[in-house]
Amino acid sequence: MAIYGIGRARARAILQACNLPYAKKIKELTDGELERIREAVSRVSVEGDLRREIQLSIKRLIDLGCYRGVRHRKGLRCAASAPATNARTRKGPRKAGVSLKKSAT
Repeated sequence: MAIYGIGRARARAILQACNLPYAKKIKELTDGELERIREAVSRVSVEGDLRREIQLSIKRLIDLGCYRGVRHRKGLRCAASAPATNARTRKGPRKAGVSLKKSAT
């Protein structure tokens, strides 16, 4: 089962805070250990709260009109990349008849 906002690094940190070994299987955990894990996870922003927080941050950037906000509004990448050749997922399929290469003439 996956929880949005908890990856490998955060899972390790939570288990370390609960004094549990990382290699222990779920079926081997006692009720007390499971409760400690639940408490540690409740202190972290996950699932719906985290998604809402991220969307509000993006909306704030868009409302400010800063460079990253403009890139979000256009549906382009905000991070550094070669825009002409990269980010096809965000930009969508190539437009027919538009060539990005310079002609040899």
